[in-house]
Amino acid sequence: MKMIRAIVRPEKVDRVADALEEAGFVALTKLDVFGRGKQKGIRVGEMVYDSLSKTMLMIVVDDDRLQEAVRVIEESARTGNIGDGKIFVTPVEEAHTIRTGARGL
Repeated sequence: MKMIRAIVRPEKVDRVADALEEAGFVALTKLDVFGRGKQKGIRVGEMVYDSLSKTMLMIVVDDDRLQEAVRVIEESARTGNIGDGKIFVTPVEEAHTIRTGARGL
């Protein structure tokens, strides 16, 4: 299993979530976050905004569906402009369902 953490523009969240659902990835977590990337924020005239509003989506997928999930996120979140976001993939050793105690996805 892999954990995907995708940092995306807030205005793209619904599009990404809908695209993931259409592809069969129904469970996800959304968090409102603030941060900055390589561009170190944005400058508008004299003002510098070094922490920008983003949304982090977290989803756990089976290894064999990882590339499909990443592709769906990239295609649905991309605007082609700086600040489109980043995708991080990490291994998940175990998953436990609290209600039932079941293991796995």
